[in-house]
Amino acid sequence: MNIKKGDKVKVLSGKDKGKEGVVLRALPQKERVVVEKVNLIKKALRPTQQNPQGGISTVEAPIHVSNVMLVCPECKQPTRVSRKRDEAGKLTRVCKKCGKDIK
Repeated sequence: MNIKKGDKVKVLSGKDKGKEGVVLRALPQKERVVVEKVNLIKKALRPTQQNPQGGISTVEAPIHVSNVMLVCPECKQPTRVSRKRDEAGKLTRVCKKCGKDIK
């Protein structure tokens, strides 16, 4: 999975198509990511000691990683990602459009 927590992504399909947001959580086992202000659902909460009133809240639900594309921080465009080894032998992500490293 080429998308990590903190990356800026653009949604390619679904009800939120075209929106951009930052990845809040990455779930590599399920191949899903949680993006801020994307795929919002209503969730019923029971009253607890921390929240004695309960009620309905809006939360972000996970979206499949194939439905989002990484936005390159250098060229500001949605792009595919390749991997390249640097001088130290560590794998780094590289933008396919501009060729710059993605931090």
